Amino acid sequence: MNQQAIFHFPVSGTPVQCERYGEGHINQTYLVTTDSGARYILQRLSNVAFHDIPGLMDNIIRVTRHIAAKTKEEDGTLHFLSADNGKTYYTDEDGYSWRCYRFVDALCIQAPETEEDFYQSAVAFGTFQDQLRDFPAETLKETIPNFHNTPDRYRKFREALQKDACRRAGGVEKEIAFYLEREEAGGALQRMLEAGELPLRVTHNDTKLNNVLLDKTTRKALCVIDLDTVMPGLAAYDFGDSIRFGAATGSEDEKNLRKVTIDLNLYRVFAKGFLTSCPGLTGAERASLPLGAKLMTLECGLRFLTDYLDGDHYFGTAYPGQNLDRARSHIKLVRDMEKKWDEMERIIREI
Repeated sequence: MNQQAIFHFPVSGTPVQCERYGEGHINQTYLVTTDSGARYILQRLSNVAFHDIPGLMDNIIRVTRHIAAKTKEEDGTLHFLSADNGKTYYTDEDGYSWRCYRFVDALCIQAPETEEDFYQSAVAFGTFQDQLRDFPAETLKETIPNFHNTPDRYRKFREALQKDACRRAGGVEKEIAFYLEREEAGGALQRMLEAGELPLRVTHNDTKLNNVLLDKTTRKALCVIDLDTVMPGLAAYDFGDSIRFGAATGSEDEKNLRKVTIDLNLYRVFAKGFLTSCPGLTGAERASLPLGAKLMTLECGLRFLTDYLDGDHYFGTAYPGQNLDRARSHIKLVRDMEKKWDEMERIIREI
């Protein structure tokens, strides 16, 4: 076996097979099988994406242990093993950090095949919020500082625009104008947080369906995975990013913008699952959820355009101009949300 790091974790039996697993692009993930039949996930963490591995792992361990103490289900959260160095990760001689947790034999899909799949993702993320409602969110590390600080994202956008390193700004004046026109509105959630109008929560910050494990038989939600971006934040962040990704009728980089709208039925499906599973949100938090959908879409599109102006260094691209296509599809989605704003707010009120 090439992944010798597994021998630093107390697995059951002797590892006999190790193969690449999943479709993640950040960490290297392997499925390890031992001669006793036990299975584990072994991951090599990206030292490019994450610069504070101790802080990241401390966040994850504290959160998963908090959830484990509240659930009787073995598969209700991930269970990490401690390495022979006494830590929950092992650093090899090349400086790479590895972690290991028990494999959950469950279903993980990239996109909802039915409305029920999307509903179950809402149940998973709503339950995650509810299980951590009494966790001191402010004690978690910001593994990616200012991740959803939209005003700070605008600051970086203006820097990229002024620098215009690739001389691309001249061809995207309309797109630039769209985002700048919404700069003041884009800071609304951050201002509400700073004013104490919204409580700080433990947030997942990558609430896509492929980060939810479903029971293979019932297709009910088991738990959420990919906890590297667990940080202090707002409930509206997790709700909004789910809607941005899951309730859009077009792909993230759809070129035919006529295909890009927000599906209000899917919006309603997710909202019902999320709010039913997380009944402890304040009235102000509930009212902020539509804003979360709009601003997470706006912010993500702004990040795509920033990266396009800067030379496509952050987001992986499969072809030239993909980040611009992404920014444009998010513009269309924001515009459609603005047209349907009253209905989006009404749906939340009626649940």
